[in-house]
Amino acid sequence: MSAPRRRPRPAVARLARLRRRLTVLFAGTTAACLVVLAVVAASIDAHSRTEGLDKEVGRRADGLARAVWMDKGVLHLEPLAEDALAREPGALTVVGGRRDPDVRWSRPGPGALPAPDRLDGLWRRVLSEQDTVYATETSRDGTTLRWAVSPVWDDDSIGAAVLAGADPGPGRRDHALLVRWLALGCAALVLAAALIGHLLSGRSMRPALRALDQQEQFLAEAAHELRTPLATLRATLESDGGAESARIVDRMGRLVGGLLTRARVEAGTQEVELTPLRLDQLVEQAVEEVARAHPGAEVTVSAEPVVVAGDPDLLEQAVRNLVENALRHGGATPVEVRVHPDGVAVRDHGPGFGTRTGAGGNGIGLAIVGWVAELHGGTVEAGAAPGGGALVRLRLRLEPERSDRASS
Repeated sequence: MSAPRRRPRPAVARLARLRRRLTVLFAGTTAACLVVLAVVAASIDAHSRTEGLDKEVGRRADGLARAVWMDKGVLHLEPLAEDALAREPGALTVVGGRRDPDVRWSRPGPGALPAPDRLDGLWRRVLSEQDTVYATETSRDGTTLRWAVSPVWDDDSIGAAVLAGADPGPGRRDHALLVRWLALGCAALVLAAALIGHLLSGRSMRPALRALDQQEQFLAEAAHELRTPLATLRATLESDGGAESARIVDRMGRLVGGLLTRARVEAGTQEVELTPLRLDQLVEQAVEEVARAHPGAEVTVSAEPVVVAGDPDLLEQAVRNLVENALRHGGATPVEVRVHPDGVAVRDHGPGFGTRTGAGGNGIGLAIVGWVAELHGGTVEAGAAPGGGALVRLRLRLEPERSDRASS
């Protein structure tokens, strides 16, 4: 049978979560920067390839548009037989006309030309802009070509146009390959950044982990050193018949335990787990224990069935502190404890907070109660009770559904 798995300490768990968040943040920031750079690089590459292809087809179209010539509406294509530009690879077409384009010469053939409606659109763009225009069109044979269309002038009007086309496929394939390499490179760099961030965050947290270990060791030693003499003192007083002194020692032990618990929780070496519990039953049990420790004390409890989300040990300690505080400062007057849906109210019939004197005051006990209330999302209110005395209310967060089931 395997040993039960030990839960990590809360502070260590928080540091581990912080380390993971820092690693994700470091990797995410690196990824965002790399993605931006990759997108910019891919955009620049795509633009430069398109621009380079346009320069290539534009050079051929412009050169051949100057080579061929028109005389009184007659297009002379003889220079195409001798011009080196006409022998370069790629589609080449010469169209002429006044309104609708008429194919006068084409290589490798009509199949490389754009569809008639697209060819007509290119012709009208040249007539409108009176300059070289560029377009990517699907040819009649299904291939896609990048075209440059340059006008051929007949005196003051455009009488023909030279279309030079080139296949953008190789450039696109090279661009796609570049994008894949950029994606792989970015992924590799992000993984490397995550690993480096994880290692750096771990190294930076080592001093904090050592400090937590030292603090936990100190708290454990302090608890042992404080509880041992208190236990010895209590045993000595009980053997000598000092019941009141023994009660004082018990109270001191609980206060010390409360302070140590608070130190552990705030240091992160102890975790507070809030679970649904019956507040009325917990209060009744705590009051019974206080009454046994204070024979002759008059403490009454009126309780409604109430369910809250809380830590039973801490809530019991808070209730004990409230009741003992009321017994200590209320004199021989009765102490009334009431459990209601808002929490717990403890009242005495003594002189009230304004006239209290003596050792101990209200400080540590009520401070621990306030801290317990804060851990449970509640508050502590202390003031004068109607008709005299002191009234302290411990308000806690209620779980309505569970409370309804408890009262049914």
